[in-house]
Amino acid sequence: MNQPEDAATFDSRKLGLWDAVSIIVGIVVGTSIFKTPQLIFSNVSSPWMGMGAWLLGGFLAFAGALCYAELTTTYPQSGGDYVYLSRAFGPWMGFQFGWAQLTVILTGSIGAMAYAFGDYAVRVFETDESESVWFAVRAVGVLSAINLLGVVFGKTTQNILSVVKVVGLLGITFAGLVWGNVDAFTSPIEPSESAPVFGLAMVFVLYAFGGWNDAAFVASEVRDPTRNLPRALLLGTAGITVVYLLVNFAYLCGLGFDGVRTSWTPATDVAKLAFGDTGARLISVLVMVSALGAVNGLIFTGSRIYSSVGREHPLLAILGRWHPNLGVPVWSIVVQAAIAILLILGVGTESGRGNIDQSLSLFGLAGLPWQQYFGGFDTLVAGTAPVFWLFFLLTGLSLFVLRWKDRDINRPFFIRFPYYPIVPLIFCLTSVYMLYSSLTYAKQLSLIGIVPLVIGLPLYWVSCRMRRSGAS
Repeated sequence: MNQPEDAATFDSRKLGLWDAVSIIVGIVVGTSIFKTPQLIFSNVSSPWMGMGAWLLGGFLAFAGALCYAELTTTYPQSGGDYVYLSRAFGPWMGFQFGWAQLTVILTGSIGAMAYAFGDYAVRVFETDESESVWFAVRAVGVLSAINLLGVVFGKTTQNILSVVKVVGLLGITFAGLVWGNVDAFTSPIEPSESAPVFGLAMVFVLYAFGGWNDAAFVASEVRDPTRNLPRALLLGTAGITVVYLLVNFAYLCGLGFDGVRTSWTPATDVAKLAFGDTGARLISVLVMVSALGAVNGLIFTGSRIYSSVGREHPLLAILGRWHPNLGVPVWSIVVQAAIAILLILGVGTESGRGNIDQSLSLFGLAGLPWQQYFGGFDTLVAGTAPVFWLFFLLTGLSLFVLRWKDRDINRPFFIRFPYYPIVPLIFCLTSVYMLYSSLTYAKQLSLIGIVPLVIGLPLYWVSCRMRRSGAS
């Protein structure tokens, strides 16, 4: 049986190996490496255990990358998980995935990263904090406009931002190793106020590794995908693991184990060792660049999911239109930007959150616990995490299903015995654990992600009716 063909009718393979790697690095290395170390090291009993948690996170991401390497090379189509879920479980599942990504998951991630950019922009430019929202809106608008200019503009922007952020992180590593004078691995450890919970540490570690799979969304645009996609997935996850280990080792050398556990800004504190107050400003700029890299990568890859949905589902057909000369899904980018900006204005502002709570009260529902989950966008991320991990689990299961359904199809990258079924089982079990952990953490807040799925079911039915009406 031949490989499935992508629906695109023009030559769109303009992404090379390092473009795909840059997308992975740009999306994964967002702001987590600057925020989560305190949460991770507070939930381990020693610096070695903390470093082990980061290494374990890299191993689990690498196992997942092996699964995606098989799926992307077997089905080298734009849309990634949408393609695998539709083929394994039926078109309705793919529609649900694409709809959830468009309405809250990916657009919420774009908004969250843009808002992080805005938070640091007001510090760098010394403006009023209320301006952070408009910095966020401008970031989404400008980067979406750049991606509308064509694949070359989008990928070049991504490559530049990814290189700058990696160089900056290596600079932090250098500062911690050279100017740090704390022997974190032999110094006595102060007892923590609460008992460490290694499982919670892993939740934050895996959150920091999130996004490595997004290269699958642009599979049809990668040159020689049977060679470059597996390499990009494996090189990307391995490279990110190395960077994370180096940066956290530098944090420990610069601040000590107890210092990292009490610092919400470890990168800033390490930079101050070398450059004083100027170092803090440089780190703010680095976080801004890192956030922009994540926003651009999410805009670039996310629009390919919706275009795949639009090509096959009449209700969202407008999202499937590609510009014949620029080679980009114009309406997918525009609609994605509009929803992300609406989320920024609704979730990222005090008035917006008040309006959401007031709307919920009309249906007899209590307002959302915004402050309990560290503010607006962290609340949105926490609420959508269960659905995110549910689809991740289903994608892992699709590997087993598709090996059975498409027994005769050519698989250029094949997970062989004894690694099969061990590797996909590791990936699926990781997803089960994260699904359980995210549900436990979010509780009733998980309705933020579940409600769009419920709404998506009748919309899928309407789309099917439209298809049948068009065929008759």
